[in-house]
Amino acid sequence: MKRVVITGLGAVTPIGNNVADTWAAMKSGVCGIDIIKSFDPELTKAKVAAEVKNFDPTEYIEKRECRKLDLFCQYALVAAAQAVEDSGIKGNVASERFGVYVGSGVGGIQTFYDQCINMHTGKNISPFFIPMMIGNIAAGNIAIKYDAKGPCLPVVTACATSTHAVGEAFHAIKYGFADAIIAGGAEAAVSPLAIKGFTSCKALTMSDDPKQASIPFDKRRSGFVMGDGAGILILEEYEHAKARGAKIYAEITGYGNTCDAHHITAPDPEAQGAAGCIKLALEEAGYQGGEELYINAHGTSTPMNDSTETKAFKLALGDDAYKAHISSTKSMTGHMLGATGAVEAIAATLALNNGIVPPTIGYQEPDPECDLDYTPNQAVEAPLTAAISTTFGFGGHNACIALHKI
Repeated sequence: MKRVVITGLGAVTPIGNNVADTWAAMKSGVCGIDIIKSFDPELTKAKVAAEVKNFDPTEYIEKRECRKLDLFCQYALVAAAQAVEDSGIKGNVASERFGVYVGSGVGGIQTFYDQCINMHTGKNISPFFIPMMIGNIAAGNIAIKYDAKGPCLPVVTACATSTHAVGEAFHAIKYGFADAIIAGGAEAAVSPLAIKGFTSCKALTMSDDPKQASIPFDKRRSGFVMGDGAGILILEEYEHAKARGAKIYAEITGYGNTCDAHHITAPDPEAQGAAGCIKLALEEAGYQGGEELYINAHGTSTPMNDSTETKAFKLALGDDAYKAHISSTKSMTGHMLGATGAVEAIAATLALNNGIVPPTIGYQEPDPECDLDYTPNQAVEAPLTAAISTTFGFGGHNACIALHKI
């Protein structure tokens, strides 16, 4: 079995349009949430979102091509271009051994919304409607751009999408099916239809204070904040990366994938599925306990997730749960749905790489059911050696990846 390392990173987020800016903002506790700007917030009950700001895709995508791409796909292509450039992988891997595992939770929902309006107002439907909307098209476009003819798997597991994409890519390389894979996810769901839909199922916060809207593990939490963007990682077989002198950020050592099989939107309050997922990742990683561990938590700021996830950490880690450094970067980025796992995997990678735990901002009032160390409000330095990143999706999907400093 092969070792798998991370050799490139790319990101477009509500707190930065590249990895360097995103990481600097995370360390500083910058909030990327604001009153919605992309449409009239009076159209929806939820007034705040974590939108990408000052995004210009034309550095990486021709302007005429952008018109044929939903925004989620533009985010994915830009983040992929950054990651490929960072890794130096282009031209250094055989096409047939180069894969793409990039997913999206809801795909081109703004395109879907726009074209439905066209149909009902008698306008023509765009010939690009279907290839702009479908959730696999980011993976397809990335594969075309980089001549990646190996395995291509656009995972769709709601909020767990890009953690599963990274985990499945890890296994594909570990078991010899590829030498390198572009892995991650993208989302552009800050649109009236999506906001109204998530509001109707009572998932979003109704707070109109951007600084107090996404407050994971705080007793006052009331729902998540929608976010947009993309995160992409280049995963590579260790000897392949070493042979070409690639920069290595961290090693991926474990992956867990389970299902609660409990409810379409709510987590299992007993947390058995989530805990089992974490245990699987840690067992594959060979985690023995006692290491300086960072957990980038799913931490959505919903009442049920945060208390259930805390229970899962305790079930999976025992006493080590109380010693772990935990934070939810969703307090800064909002919940980026299908992109969130990849962006949080990047955060975990850089935390290991730099020995810095990003904070959970906005934290004021402790919840007795959430009694672990969530790194409130200020980043801390720590000699981290291991990390995990957890994400959980509607339908009961649980995902966890384990990383180790190298």
